[in-house]
Amino acid sequence: MNLFDAEKFFKKYHGLEFHMTREDEKLYDEFKKMDIPKELIDQWKNDIAYNQKQDSLKRSVKHLYVHVPFCNSICYYCDFCHVIYNEKLVNQWLDQLSKEAYDNCLNQYETIYIGGGTPSCLDYKQLRRLLNIILPYSNNVKEYTIEINPESITLDKIKLFKEYGINRISIGVQSSNDELLKSLNRKHNYEDVVKAVRLLKENDLNNISVDLMYSLPSQTIDILNQTIDDILLLDVPHISLYSLTIEENTVFGKRNVQPLDEQIEADMYELIENKLTKNNYIHYEVSNYCKKGYESKHNLGYWNYDDFLGISIGASSKIGNNRYTNTSSINKYLSGDDIKDEDLKFTNEELMFENIMMSLRTIYGLNIEEFNNRYNVDFIKRYKDALNSEYLKIVNNHLICTNLEILNNILLDFMI
Repeated sequence: MNLFDAEKFFKKYHGLEFHMTREDEKLYDEFKKMDIPKELIDQWKNDIAYNQKQDSLKRSVKHLYVHVPFCNSICYYCDFCHVIYNEKLVNQWLDQLSKEAYDNCLNQYETIYIGGGTPSCLDYKQLRRLLNIILPYSNNVKEYTIEINPESITLDKIKLFKEYGINRISIGVQSSNDELLKSLNRKHNYEDVVKAVRLLKENDLNNISVDLMYSLPSQTIDILNQTIDDILLLDVPHISLYSLTIEENTVFGKRNVQPLDEQIEADMYELIENKLTKNNYIHYEVSNYCKKGYESKHNLGYWNYDDFLGISIGASSKIGNNRYTNTSSINKYLSGDDIKDEDLKFTNEELMFENIMMSLRTIYGLNIEEFNNRYNVDFIKRYKDALNSEYLKIVNNHLICTNLEILNNILLDFMI
């Protein structure tokens, strides 16, 4: 038995020797004969205590994110963790996901979000297996979302979603302009979007969110205006709008595509704001609009700075003071050995700033009483100088930013 095997053995059976099999009892005899430094044994005990504490915290987590990394093609702007679809690779990924879920999912979650990638690019059998992996943790779910692309949704898949309790669909649309969609390497056209929304509504999946993008290369104000008009005709209760950010490792980044002029982007933002609010959409978060009662409960968990668990390749988790990120390497993930790329421990000061940053993104703001209890501080006293901003107000013990467009500037005053 080498030190690596000794560590695994010790962590598996420390304090649980009476659970050993006969084969493990033989290994235990080998272990006892090893001359292991006390400092190393103490470190292993600390690791066990730490993992037990993390498991305890995981049992109180309300939000689960599952990342499906596979796509049939790669969009030119995409910087998310993605892998081109391959049937064999998907099946191997499902094997590893099943193990990761068994080891880490220790709760019944209030919200579950299956994102990607493109979850709907999986075939029917693979989707059923994915949903079966998540099933044991979905008994109390209130909001269960899956992302889809318009060209890869079918009636059979919709019926499968309903069978497993999925009650919210997020559709990647980006634009209603077919030429613009081609320039992004999207594989659907706007007619596919119309058909997908109609099919969902015909099957009583009405809680639909649409993702759109603006400030795209070659996109004009008129093209954006037409897209907003087209989406309004679909009558969906939730719309997310994201300004293009060109990352260097994307196709756009490698082609040195330049962003639109800042003034054009500002004009686009104003157009979006005016048209959607005039049509009874609530601008409830920096990038999100909804009809009354249709906020994303899962994303509100992020913005309220709740703990969350993320599983699969590239997924992140926030548990207590710790932030974990899984490897973005499909080969490393499939190996099952040490799949975490990052394991960061945040200070209270870092956590407090992140909490403020996330909560001020929404019109509901930061719950001051919860903040004080969470960090054992007096929020008003600690941040009295920052609270002098004319764009901040306190309503019913919630700190609210009255101008989300300049939120980043406001946050600078909280960096103390």
